[in-house]
Amino acid sequence: MARSPQRALSAQALAPASVGNVGVGFDVLGHSLAGAGDRATVRRIEEPVVRIAAIEGVVVDLPLDAAQNTAGMALMALRKALGLRHGFELVLHKGIALGSGMGGSASSCVAALVAANALLERPLPMEALYGFALEGEAVASGGRHGDNVGPMLLGGLVLATRDRLVRVPVPEAWHCALVHPHMVLETRKARAALAGAYQLGEFVAQSANLSLTLAGCWQGDAALVREGLNDVLVEPRRAPLIPGFARVKQAAMDHRAMGASISGAGPSVFGWFERREEAQAAAAAMAAAFAEAGLDSDTLVSPVAGPAAALIDVERKA
Repeated sequence: MARSPQRALSAQALAPASVGNVGVGFDVLGHSLAGAGDRATVRRIEEPVVRIAAIEGVVVDLPLDAAQNTAGMALMALRKALGLRHGFELVLHKGIALGSGMGGSASSCVAALVAANALLERPLPMEALYGFALEGEAVASGGRHGDNVGPMLLGGLVLATRDRLVRVPVPEAWHCALVHPHMVLETRKARAALAGAYQLGEFVAQSANLSLTLAGCWQGDAALVREGLNDVLVEPRRAPLIPGFARVKQAAMDHRAMGASISGAGPSVFGWFERREEAQAAAAAMAAAFAEAGLDSDTLVSPVAGPAAALIDVERKA
């Protein structure tokens, strides 16, 4: 007689950092980054609640109240939607600083969801976790936008609409250089900078640039991306919030970037390159430009087609 599979008692997952917006795709386009991320350890408990036991790592002063925490809210949404009778206890291991423009809040809720999903009797497909991740992300940003959580769930470059995730193919050789200056730029402050009227021509130009960028990715045509990866809508309003931004961007362009802009809400700055060697050289030059503006920084070089969130460990009932 076949034995039934042992029930998972706890699981740990890692969700990568990300570049939100990718300049031309405000709130709908993002890609994951190898080399940084948040971990979440989730334990199944009998109480019908979500409890945050601890927060460790580079950020520790986050709410322990689940309803005010991105990861906690995501798990609450999962429990409610599935009508679960059991609860979850969560420990967050933060590897991404908040207010960095690297998807720190999104990474926490995606890691928690992937870990909790492994504890279900019938785990859901990654795409099915999207709505719950949006609920968590809304706690931090005030809106349900998926440009960070989408690529974390699927990996690589992802077009994230309200209800759908579409993975966009990107050549393996293409790399991203991201430089994170040692300053905090809160997402809500960065979004406030976008208030005010826009010209119709700006929307037309941005739509054209997004289209060229997506077409270039699908065709593996760097020339199309070079023509399209230019944010004319959001970057001009947020650039003044980032000391030395113009020189940092120019440093990327001087090293043959296909395009460069603000990662997410900032203050991190990214550039896309056809080869890893170009990205590595550009990252050093971009960091030097931030240093000229009086800011130390960290650099990260990753394939544009970065990894998806994944399980690290699962503990099963003895």
